[in-house]
Amino acid sequence: MAKKDTKQIKIKLVKSLIGASEKQCKVVRGLGLTKQDQIVEHSSSPTILGMINKVPHLVQIVE
Repeated sequence: MAKKDTKQIKIKLVKSLIGASEKQCKVVRGLGLTKQDQIVEHSSSPTILGMINKVPHLVQIVE
């Protein structure tokens, strides 16, 4: 099986989770973000992009 070259994206938590719903907190934690202004890198898969679309007001894609 050939390995796919997927593009890496950097995701930054730009807003605090205080006041966010429990579901939104779980999505952000699932992305690996724990602190404000933290940046994590993930492959650009439909799963990760769907998680980002659930909390667009809390996270930002950094180039």
